Amino acid sequence: MVTLSDKREMRAEKVGVDPMTDLAVLRIKESDLKPAQLGDSESLKVGEWVVAAGSPFGLSETITAGIVSAKGRANVHIAEYEDFIQTDAAINPGNSGGPLVNVRGEVVGINTAIASHGGGNNGVGFAIPINMAKSVMDNLIHDGHVVRGWLGIGIQPLDEPLAKSFGYSSTQGVLVGEVLPNGPAAKAGIEQGDIVAKLNGGTVTDVMQLRNAVATMKPGSHATLDVFRDGRSKTVTVDIGKLDDSESRFAADHNISEDLGLAVEDATPDTDRALGLRPGVRGAAVTEVDPAGVAGRAGLHPGDVILNVQGEKTDGASKFRDQLAHRDLKSGVRLLVQSGNMQRFVLLQENS
Repeated sequence: MVTLSDKREMRAEKVGVDPMTDLAVLRIKESDLKPAQLGDSESLKVGEWVVAAGSPFGLSETITAGIVSAKGRANVHIAEYEDFIQTDAAINPGNSGGPLVNVRGEVVGINTAIASHGGGNNGVGFAIPINMAKSVMDNLIHDGHVVRGWLGIGIQPLDEPLAKSFGYSSTQGVLVGEVLPNGPAAKAGIEQGDIVAKLNGGTVTDVMQLRNAVATMKPGSHATLDVFRDGRSKTVTVDIGKLDDSESRFAADHNISEDLGLAVEDATPDTDRALGLRPGVRGAAVTEVDPAGVAGRAGLHPGDVILNVQGEKTDGASKFRDQLAHRDLKSGVRLLVQSGNMQRFVLLQENS
């Protein structure tokens, strides 16, 4: 149901939903409505004044003012694809879905969430950029779903020790942790251990930037990746594939499980050194953990190595993902984990 400012209510038709960005398109049949003017979120600058509108705590037609605090915020764990505008305009429960507007009255974002322990405004709010929303909207209206580009790789962030272990002198770029056999990247010659430094000539800064950029590319189009391998840089041309929601692995070109809140890679001599693991430990090495996620709550930490799942040997990251795909996390999944010089059991279990 949609309620207008003049208190009229009408039933809306759901045109389409995109869970990966937490966006939907609704249609109402009404002729005397004036649409909001959509702006350009790409042209927003940090420090620019914005106004957030919504119904915080049920108080309809409330506006608050602030500035753009940052752009390109990710890893907020709200949606699969994140590129948020951060603002200190007060965003409280009830603001979600409302517009973030610039001083010219143009909608530059859709209010989404706050960073708060108590549920109130702390001056840290997030909005989906309107350019992302427009792209999703167009796909939903014309196709009924969002078509995204896909590489077929598992990628992870670079820290200094990991970069040095590959002879790479920067932490900009992303590391290819795994390559899906017969995927677009594999067919183009991308290899496990490659570091992607540039995409179509532009610098790759982090995991989320690369994922978002690839997702916006049209399947069948070509992309050039500048990769670092064995001390040398080379350029590889990849035919972008189509992201299939049914893909069981690397569906979003990222090796972090949003359900579990952890990232894993094969435990190898390189990861032994980079993560400070005991030499010779083999399994799925934990490289990143969200403290608020299932894995974090269970007590997993970066540097742990998962040795088996429910008594079945785990010989790497791919095996670990396959093992979890057939388990019921609501009932709990028992892991044997190597932590430093000791082994321990960890139970992964989703809240019911």
